[in-house]
Amino acid sequence: MKPYVICLMHSSLDGRTHSSRWRPKGAGTDWFEKIHDELGGDAWVIGRVTGSEFAKGKPYPETPGEKLPRESWFARRDAKTYGVVLDAQGKIGWGRSDIGGDPIVVVLTESVPDSHLAGLRGEGVSYIFAGKTEIDLALTVDILNRELGVKRLLVEGGGVANGAFLRAGLIDEFNLILSPAIDGATGAPFVFDSTEADSDKRAPITAMTLESTRQLGGGVLLLRYLIQNDPQAAAK
Repeated sequence: MKPYVICLMHSSLDGRTHSSRWRPKGAGTDWFEKIHDELGGDAWVIGRVTGSEFAKGKPYPETPGEKLPRESWFARRDAKTYGVVLDAQGKIGWGRSDIGGDPIVVVLTESVPDSHLAGLRGEGVSYIFAGKTEIDLALTVDILNRELGVKRLLVEGGGVANGAFLRAGLIDEFNLILSPAIDGATGAPFVFDSTEADSDKRAPITAMTLESTRQLGGGVLLLRYLIQNDPQAAAK
C-alpha cells in the first residue's frame, strides 16, 4: 500500500531553497522544523546531495570481504520516525546511524559494492534495495510501507529528489513555506528540479487544489496544495 506522500519545502519568492543567499537575510527561516513536526510523518526522505550534508564519515573503502545478499537489512524497526536517504550508487559514508534521533534508512540499487553494505552494517545504518542500477521510487515507498509501516512520508528535497517524486506521480500534497525574500541570481537549487536526462519529462499532474493558506508571521505564508495525478501516466 502506498503511503500518503507530502512534499514540504521552504523557498524564497523566486523558488530558490538556499536561504543563506536570500535577501533580506533570515526571512522566516525558523519555520521549517516547526511545520515538519506538525505534519507528523512516519518517515522523511531526502536525496543524496542533501544527505551528504548530514554525513560525518568518509566513503567506505573497497575491501575484499564476504558477498552480501541484495536484500533489505534493518538495524531498527521500532522507531517513531525514520530518515530516508536516496543514495543509488552508495556514495555516502555516514559516520552516524541517525539524524536528529531518527534512524537512517538508505535506499540503494543492487549495483553497490559489498564493501559499502558492510560499512553500513558496521555503523548500524539500515538499507533497502529499490532497483538494479536506478532507484524505482514507487518500489521505494512500497517497501517503506511494507517493511517499516510508513503510512505518511514527507519528501523534503533537494530539488532533484523532489522532482523525481513529482514526475513519478507519487506526491499527494505539497506544503510550501514561502518567505518574503529573493535570491535573484543563478546557481541556487529550485524547489523542484531534474537531472539533464529528465529535463524533457513532465509530471502527470491533472489538478492542484489550494486547500489552505496560513500566515505564519513576518510575511511568511504556508501554502497547502492537494495534488491529483493521472494514475495511468504515473504507472508508466
